Amino acid sequence: MNVRPLLLGIAFALCCSHVVLAAEPKTELLWPDGAPGATGDEPKDKPQLIMYLPEKPNGCAIVVTPGGGYGGLAMGHEGHEIGQWLNSLGITAFICDYRHRNKGYGHPAPLQDAQRAIRTARARAEEFHLDPQKIGILGFSAGGHLASTAATHFDSGKPDAADPIERVSSRPDFAVLCYPVIAFNKEYTHRGSQQNLIGQDASPELAASLSNEQQVTDKTPPCFLWHTNEDNGVPAENSVYFYLALRKHKVPAELHIYEKGPHGIGLGKKFPGADQWPTACELWLKNRGYIPQ
Repeated sequence: MNVRPLLLGIAFALCCSHVVLAAEPKTELLWPDGAPGATGDEPKDKPQLIMYLPEKPNGCAIVVTPGGGYGGLAMGHEGHEIGQWLNSLGITAFICDYRHRNKGYGHPAPLQDAQRAIRTARARAEEFHLDPQKIGILGFSAGGHLASTAATHFDSGKPDAADPIERVSSRPDFAVLCYPVIAFNKEYTHRGSQQNLIGQDASPELAASLSNEQQVTDKTPPCFLWHTNEDNGVPAENSVYFYLALRKHKVPAELHIYEKGPHGIGLGKKFPGADQWPTACELWLKNRGYIPQ
């Protein structure tokens, strides 16, 4: 009996098993001592950070905020698939399993969780082999609103905080916004996201403060945006007006509007044209020096 093919098969299986095990994400509580404003002690009250750690990190990290209308999380095609794609580029991915309305939370809980994820990556940069000045955020749909909120609402940290994570800045160094919800109280607003985040009877002042095209300043980090022209769920005007605000304030930005594709297509694998956004984003990250050429 020729055992060589059998041995090769076993070796291949072991090798593949090792690769799969190495690619498995690690999960930690985002707030080990309890999240601010938590109303209970159940899993829904304990946001998590799902960490995809590449074998050879290139120093860049991206916090991923899946969409779901602030009432759920599309953890598959807007979470885990994105973590795997980022790992293929050598980027360390932190998927933020943030609080939302179906967990019993509205504003400011999602933003607190996203900011905490950014701070965690930056504060533990040495542990994860990261450059603390190459910490970005990437979000889809309502998660894109959350990412744009993190990019326009941030602080430099509290130097005297007992928790070392809270001492560092929550400002992302860049933002990638994928068919994002941006504007509130506009004709192109995604009303479900707005209502889930701030309620039906929110004050005009609160809505305006979270209509993020109005919150762009020259301190807003560089942004990459993409949308599809056929998106009827979250119209492309959301990306367009945010991009124009970035231009007004001379913030480096790149915008892609692809003709074909509905809302919520993730990596866009089945939609020629839109399926090129990951490549365009990779080139943008390289051109801006966030990842190696």
